[in-house]
Amino acid sequence: MSKTEKQSAEIKVKTSFVSTIISISLVLFLMGLLGLIVINAKKISEHVKENIGLSLYLSDDINNIQLQKLKDLISAKPYTNRIEYVDKEEAAEMLKKDLGEDFVDFLGYNPLSASIDVYLKADYAEEANIETIASELKRLSKVKEVVYQKDLLAEVNTNIRKIGLVILSFSVLLLIVVVALINNTIRLAIYSKRFLIKTMQLVGATSGFIRRPFVGRGILNGILSGIIASLLLLGVIFSIKQNLPEFLELQNFNIYLILFAAIIVLGILISWISTSLAVRKFLRIQSGDLH
Repeated sequence: MSKTEKQSAEIKVKTSFVSTIISISLVLFLMGLLGLIVINAKKISEHVKENIGLSLYLSDDINNIQLQKLKDLISAKPYTNRIEYVDKEEAAEMLKKDLGEDFVDFLGYNPLSASIDVYLKADYAEEANIETIASELKRLSKVKEVVYQKDLLAEVNTNIRKIGLVILSFSVLLLIVVVALINNTIRLAIYSKRFLIKTMQLVGATSGFIRRPFVGRGILNGILSGIIASLLLLGVIFSIKQNLPEFLELQNFNIYLILFAAIIVLGILISWISTSLAVRKFLRIQSGDLH
């Protein structure tokens, strides 16, 4: 083989390697984006549920000791995420801002009651649970009324379930597409080496000996592609963190490390299996069918 032909062959090999890595990386990156959406969808739905609460309006004759005991009692409940106390003056100030006028001066007194807003843990923010919780809280001493937005809660839960089904369906579809694309990319890369595989077979090399370097390269491709996809995804995460900090402030970064590891493992598994199947196909094919 001349020097020019040798250089041309080396360039083709490098080009094939780079194109395979890029193709697999982009596909894994798309899968990682979906994983990012799934992670945040769950957290955001929990955040939404935990910000829907009940308002407990208190009797006007409640004293500080009774108020503190009531707050401690509610905080200790297994369904309580957090509570916020709003006294009569704060309630009046908030309503004045909403109305745009001082109704206290007009009436001559403050008709509002002090209240405790109880925000539930996400697992308890369901219609059946919240009705039971409202009944329980209404029986507490010095609580004269419990108010919550039942229709809003039902609508939120319905929409969250619908979004969950859409994301699940899209995840399954994208996984199928990812496997198909990576498999086709690897098959094309192996196809360019079909004559080499058949030549090695004709000179007596065993199937395991022939398959080993291809599978090793496939695993390496999966690792490199997974790392590249993870780095791209990390860039997206930091970009979102800078521009939309509230979108990621709920998250524990460890879950993203698990996502990155899953992307790398997925790349390795698909590359390994696809390479093995592609090499086996060309090992079984007849020499006359290679063209």
